[in-house]
Amino acid sequence: MKTLKRTTSVTLLASTLGLLGASPALHAEDWTFSVRGGAASMPRYSGSDERSVTPILGAEIVSPYGFFLNTEQGLGWGNEWGGLSFSTWVGASDERRDKNHLGQGSKRLKGMGEIKSRAQFGAHLGYDLGPFELGATVTHAQKKNDNRDTGSAYSLLQLSIASTLYEGRLGSLDASLSSLFGNADYMQTWYGVSNTQAANSRFSAYRAKGGLVSSGGDLTWSLPLNEQTKLSTQLSMQYLSKEAGNSPIVDRRLQTVLGTQIEYSF
Repeated sequence: MKTLKRTTSVTLLASTLGLLGASPALHAEDWTFSVRGGAASMPRYSGSDERSVTPILGAEIVSPYGFFLNTEQGLGWGNEWGGLSFSTWVGASDERRDKNHLGQGSKRLKGMGEIKSRAQFGAHLGYDLGPFELGATVTHAQKKNDNRDTGSAYSLLQLSIASTLYEGRLGSLDASLSSLFGNADYMQTWYGVSNTQAANSRFSAYRAKGGLVSSGGDLTWSLPLNEQTKLSTQLSMQYLSKEAGNSPIVDRRLQTVLGTQIEYSF
């Protein structure tokens, strides 16, 4: 069964959107290169009821030794042993702006401050059971600065189960279910409102506790156009937990992403 990448941040949704980057191929016989482009309709930030159409642009290089470099995860290494697969990487975390910027962020968040990208470490462990694949992904974003509202280090855990529902003349249809868990620093950074932020924004103060962030699923249809090119379309739906959903910055708990892309490999 095809390995599905499960990223962990948002913008939590872009993250969930596997269209933004497929898992690196393991045990490649030779160097492989791929580029992808497309567009996705998604919320401006996790919890927003505002939507925008955002371009999908990406590239990846995979070596025959398991090392990979891509625009989504960064630099990493992966391998597989029978049904067990493992990969680890270092790259850049997501960011959020308190103004409209290239289809992301929102002026509704004015006064909340910018969550800046910082170094992020990740690891994924998967086990193929035949009709199903179980996965666990852990990521840790380093401390950015001494601003506890937006600069703290934080960690995430995503658990998933995936399966191929159809594979034939019309391509393949893959489905997955996942739950995302964040520590207290993650929840406060992305969904909390400190007293300082409350004084500078339209929102009341809110202290978010660590725990379940969201649960949901993806449907991905992939159609090979030729040996080197494929077209993929994905629908992702995530429902924010009570702890995240009760945040005053959240206007809609059900978050959806619809995107399509063309990938060319050589």
